[in-house]
Amino acid sequence: MNISFVIPVYKEEDNIIELINKINDNCSSSKLNYKIFLIDDSPTEITKIKIKNVNHKVKYIYRGKKLGRGTAVLHGINEALNTIYKDIIIEMDGDLSHNPDELNNKVKIFKKNKLDMLIASRYTKKSKILNWPLSRRILSYISNSLAKLFLGIPVTDYTNGFRFYSKESAIHIANNCGKIGDGFIVLSEILMELYFNGFKISETSTIFKNRKRGESNVDIKLIFNSFLGLFKLFFIKFKKYK
Repeated sequence: MNISFVIPVYKEEDNIIELINKINDNCSSSKLNYKIFLIDDSPTEITKIKIKNVNHKVKYIYRGKKLGRGTAVLHGINEALNTIYKDIIIEMDGDLSHNPDELNNKVKIFKKNKLDMLIASRYTKKSKILNWPLSRRILSYISNSLAKLFLGIPVTDYTNGFRFYSKESAIHIANNCGKIGDGFIVLSEILMELYFNGFKISETSTIFKNRKRGESNVDIKLIFNSFLGLFKLFFIKFKKYK
């Protein structure tokens, strides 16, 4: 089983070594063959310096400026598809909000159910959200509620970036996504593309922990563009999948 990790990062130099080490430990214990793709949009290449002594399992890609989380994920998926590490492509955030200790269990769920996409949902009955400020909880609730209203896809979490993709779904994503925007809206775009094209999608519980170090890059501009992108997706759905 050859697995890729696609991790978009922006000023995550205080978290990235711990994340890589935890991924290494979990994959080694399960004897998984893997590669980590770091897509870095930070102002400087300090992350590259930080990971200098990390093992060869990491490929570092520096894009030079903030081009958006969504395009970073698409970039990483394309990189993974050009390697042997494409049986499962795993998307994670770089701030340790997604727990690498959940990886082995979720890979088993993914394989057992022969899925094309598995979402680690923050909103199943068994899921938990820890240490998130009220403002982020409200924003997440509104975002997911609107996405469900406009897109009507039967999942509980449209916006969490802890996801597992099959090679087939990753190829579809690479060929069809990235037309709406460059931020978090790409998560909903990917979900819509896969769902309405018959890919097998499921959710599983997760424990989401707010970052301990660094600062979130969510701002008013990103929020506005995400809501605008949601309207664009609604009209695409109406026109293409009515």
